[in-house]
Amino acid sequence: MSQPSWFDQTPQWVWWSCIPALGGGAIAYAGVKSGSNIWIGVGASFVAAAIVLPTFPIVANLAGLVWVAQVATAFAIKREYLIKTYPQNLPLPEDPKLLKAIAANRPKIDLNSCSKNDLVNILGLPIVYANDIESLRAEGHIFTSLEELHDVIEIPNTTLKKIESLVVFSYDYRQESDYSWKRINSMTVDDLVNSGLELNAARAIAAARQSGGEFKSIMDIKKRTGIPFSAYRHLT
Repeated sequence: MSQPSWFDQTPQWVWWSCIPALGGGAIAYAGVKSGSNIWIGVGASFVAAAIVLPTFPIVANLAGLVWVAQVATAFAIKREYLIKTYPQNLPLPEDPKLLKAIAANRPKIDLNSCSKNDLVNILGLPIVYANDIESLRAEGHIFTSLEELHDVIEIPNTTLKKIESLVVFSYDYRQESDYSWKRINSMTVDDLVNSGLELNAARAIAAARQSGGEFKSIMDIKKRTGIPFSAYRHLT
């Protein structure tokens, strides 16, 4: 099923809600499938009302109103149900609002521990970027931001914007002790210049390190010094 047809469909349980006495169970079923306790409670209430009201003649005529409300509720929550149950194997929608709604109902994907399958099939990243991420992680690199993915792997910002609400970054810079960029924390100005860095950039790095302590990541260097990543890419 494609993404458009997913949102164009009317789930079977919506039609079940049209059953006068037990249709509320369909709403409760939707709550179970989507993980919504509120819908479960609403559905159970409709079932109880449909059973109890006819036994009291004075309010028996309200049963029809309950049935109308039951059907209206089912159709009203249909789209939210489809958002909550959007399959992970379908391409992510282009609509930012729809994407954000889907992301709100999914567990976040940790870019530092997820599988390549998660990167490709859930986030929708091209395999070439997934391979680069996996390769850098295997070397000990820990990603800290989407901006870093753009600067280090050159993933387009349009692609990163699309997955922004779906990802998180678990991060402990102390785990990077064996990764090559960490040498910047111990290099003198002369060392940095001899490695190919401009003198002003080398001085800025040394000054930032002296005033603020060791750098915690590649992006920390950029944020604290204002030096573009391209200037010290060769050191990482």
